[in-house]
Amino acid sequence: MSQGKKALSGKVALVTGSTSGIGLGIARSLAGAGADLLLNGFGDPAAIETLRAGLADEFGIRVGYSGADMSKASQIAAMAVEAEASMGGIDILVNNAGIQFVAPIEDFPDDRWDAIIAINLSAVFHGMKAVIPGMKKKGWGRIINIASAHGLVASGQKAAYVAAKHGVLGLTKVAAIELANAGVTANAICPGWVLTPLVEKQLEARAQHDGISVEAAAKAFLAEKQPMAQFSTPEALGELAVFLCSDAAKTMTGVPLSMDGGWVAQ
Repeated sequence: MSQGKKALSGKVALVTGSTSGIGLGIARSLAGAGADLLLNGFGDPAAIETLRAGLADEFGIRVGYSGADMSKASQIAAMAVEAEASMGGIDILVNNAGIQFVAPIEDFPDDRWDAIIAINLSAVFHGMKAVIPGMKKKGWGRIINIASAHGLVASGQKAAYVAAKHGVLGLTKVAAIELANAGVTANAICPGWVLTPLVEKQLEARAQHDGISVEAAAKAFLAEKQPMAQFSTPEALGELAVFLCSDAAKTMTGVPLSMDGGWVAQ
């Protein structure tokens, strides 16, 4: 039996850093709503091709892949040109790619600062710059920047990450103002702790180091920041992204949306 036309059928979504974790969860949710996908990220080429073909088959959509390096403006611009040629342009941009490094300010390596600012902040600017002309031409677009609870509050040892994510929120607001009457919205999602393969590994390592169960390690990990002792999931963040692409959200723009178990409510 036909399910009828899905909400995002005919739209093309670029999700950066989407070969795993939060990015993949968001990509899957957008695909479930009918959007074609352009994946981006690093990884084993054979594994990425398996992922690409699997998503295309599972959701009955077109799925492309770009290995563009998010730290290089020229490669981001080229990815947008390539998407225009091969997929008809980008309707939905999800800026998700990010890296982290932890150290006190006085010990923070200059190259790590530069890398985090490049991928977590500058790439958001370059991505928006590359896709906005096409969105304006179509009179429809959705820009969703994955910020963080650290876009709203700080933690020690995370100077570059916190600075970048605060910057992402400022950039999001500027885009929202500039595009307010172009049919294009720009919003930011601010997750707290999200259960990704990377976090699962951290929890296992912490449990082993402290001689406790993974469940106990998770509870302690969450309690350090969140009143709610529960992780958000990539899938839940994906459903929020789908909502932001809907007609119901067409007047929501320039907004940081927290999904953080009460982290920033404290």
